[in-house]
Amino acid sequence: MSVAIITGASKGLGEALARALAARGWDLVLDARDPVPLAEAAGLVSAHGTRVTALPGDVTDAAHRAELVAAAWRLGGVDLVVHNASALGAEPLVRLEELPLEGLRRALEVNVVAALGLVQEALPLLRSAPAGAVLVVSSDAAAEAYPTWGGYGASKAALDQLAAVLAVEEPGLRVWAVDPGDMATDLYAAAVPDDDGPRPEPARVVPAFLRLLDERPASGRYGAPALLEERR
Repeated sequence: MSVAIITGASKGLGEALARALAARGWDLVLDARDPVPLAEAAGLVSAHGTRVTALPGDVTDAAHRAELVAAAWRLGGVDLVVHNASALGAEPLVRLEELPLEGLRRALEVNVVAALGLVQEALPLLRSAPAGAVLVVSSDAAAEAYPTWGGYGASKAALDQLAAVLAVEEPGLRVWAVDPGDMATDLYAAAVPDDDGPRPEPARVVPAFLRLLDERPASGRYGAPALLEERR
């Protein structure tokens, strides 16, 4: 049985991906800061009959990251680490001249430092897995210069580079950075509360992530819209 750790799994893309993997028989370790929605999400995911461990906590806490990996080990190991947890740095987003430096530090801690810390903790188990993989959720703001998205985009650009170097250093693993494209999520609503334009639900983006797991292309950066379009 394959085992995945998914951070930021109480709602949005994290929960949607957890449901999809559970439907495929994966056992899961789920993380989020708020214990109530995390428990609710875990209940829905476990309805598929797989084993689900929900551990509320902050991914910037090294002890919490160790707890996540230990829980996966008890389920049989770590086949996949998904770093989906994200912090904006400011809510709503602001221009760089107004960006609180403490907010930028928080975005870097959650989006980059915690991602590496979790991978470091899980690496021994990932290396021993038959098909170990790391999947980090990126953003088009990592590659495009959008006003007010500077702090968040910088953290995601750093995450992309971290994933690229990890792929070179760990050729036995697959390491994918995935830009999911526009989605209707609480994160986006917090970033730009005045933008109520229609966006796809995260569940519609999940098939792009599943395609990576099914086809296991080379490590690299992928855009979910392109993966979905190519599959049609």
